Amino acid sequence: MMKATVYVTIKQGVLDPQGVAVQGALHSMGFQEVESVRIGKFLELNLDTTDRAEAEERLKAMCEKLLANTVVEDYRYELEG
Repeated sequence: MMKATVYVTIKQGVLDPQGVAVQGALHSMGFQEVESVRIGKFLELNLDTTDRAEAEERLKAMCEKLLANTVVEDYRYELEG
């Protein structure tokens, strides 16, 4: 069994409207020191394999087909086990 942690973030240079909205809300609450906010996704997956190479190959396919929109998002992952 392997545990995969996937981080999906909006690419630099791509507008993040949700991040802008959160930044505005923080400013309205008095947190003026916040210069910018970027919103992303954090996913944990348990993979039923012990083959690291296979897990990486399958994980890349999952990210590129479903978990991340590679046109506007970047992803990275960590594998344990």
